Amino acid sequence: MNTVITVTLNPALDQTVRVANLTPGDVNRAESLEFNAGGKGVNVAGCLADYGVATIVTGLLGAEDSAAFDALFAAKRIDDRFVRVPGRTRINVKLVDTARHETTDINLATTPPAPGCVEALERRIAELARPGRWCVLAGSLPPGVDPSFYRRMTRVLHDAGVHVALDTSGAPLTEALAATDPRDLPDLVKPNQAELEALLGRTLHDDEAIIAAACELAARGIRYVVVSLGGRGALGVMASQPPAGSHSAPPQSRASAAALRAAPRAFQVFRATPPRVPVASTVGAGDAFVAGLVASLLEARTWAEAGRQATAFAAGKLARVGPHLPDHATLAALAARVEVETFTLAAAADGAVQP
Repeated sequence: MNTVITVTLNPALDQTVRVANLTPGDVNRAESLEFNAGGKGVNVAGCLADYGVATIVTGLLGAEDSAAFDALFAAKRIDDRFVRVPGRTRINVKLVDTARHETTDINLATTPPAPGCVEALERRIAELARPGRWCVLAGSLPPGVDPSFYRRMTRVLHDAGVHVALDTSGAPLTEALAATDPRDLPDLVKPNQAELEALLGRTLHDDEAIIAAACELAARGIRYVVVSLGGRGALGVMASQPPAGSHSAPPQSRASAAALRAAPRAFQVFRATPPRVPVASTVGAGDAFVAGLVASLLEARTWAEAGRQATAFAAGKLARVGPHLPDHATLAALAARVEVETFTLAAAADGAVQP
C-alpha cells in the first residue's frame, strides 16, 4: 500500500476535559483531563497509522512544546517531517459533556509563522511528493498564510503525480475550489453541510439539494466529493468520467475536450448511515472519516464500500479520545452495521442532474 502524506499548518494540543452535565456559569467538577497531539492532518495520520498505512506528517509545528507530538509519532511509527517553527503550538480546549454526549470546542488563536517558514514547508512538500501517493491537505491556515496555499500546493503535488485530498473551510476552501484549471483542483474534498452552503452561497434544505450541490463540485473537476452530515452520516459523489483537461485524463482525451464537455457525465452516489455507538469524544471523527476514505481508495474498494469503511472509521474513533482507531476486527464489525444506499445520477450537457 502506498505511503500517505498529511499536511497540517495549524496543529494543536487538544486539552480534553470530561464533565457530566456541563453547566455554563457554574462550578463544574471534571471527571478527567487529557492532552493529545491534534490538528486535522495529525488526526488523519494517527488513524491511518493505526490501520496499517505508512504515513508521513508535515506542516508547521512549534518547537517549544512538541513532546506530545513526538510521542504520538514514535508510538504509531509515523514519519515526522514537520518544519519546526519558533514558539509554541496552540492549545484547543475540548469540553466533553459525558451525560449529553456533546462536545464544546474552544480553539485558541495561532501565532503567525516566522518569515521563511511557509517557504520551507513548500520545499518540504515538494521533496515528499512521489507518483501514486496521496497527500491530505487539512485544517485551517495560520494568520498571515495566503489563502491560496492549498491551491498552489495542489498544483505542485499534481505535477509530481500525487493525488490530493482537501479538508478545510472558509477562505482556503473557497480559493481552492474557485480554480479554473483542473490541475489546481483536489481529487477529493470533504466539506460538511454548513461549509458547502457557505461555499455555494445558498441553503441546502434536504439530501436531494446536498447531492445536487456535490455533483456541481464534481462537475468542476473534483473526482470525489463527500459531504459529512454529523450523526446522520455522509453523502458521497464520485464522477465516473473525469472532465476534459483533468490531470488524471490521458493526453489524447484533451484533444477531444469539446466532445467530452457535450457528453453527459454519470455520478455514483452513496448515502452512508452510521451505527449508534458509545461516544467518548466527537473531536476528530471527521478526520477519521477522511482517513477511511483515503485508505479505501488505496485498497481500490468500490465507492460504496469506501463510504462504508470511512463511516466505520468515524464510528470507531468516537469511542476514543485522540486520533486512535480500534483493531481491524472491531472496524469490520462496525462496517457491517453501516447502512449504505447507492444509486447513479446523470448530468446532461447543461449541468442538470437527472435520476
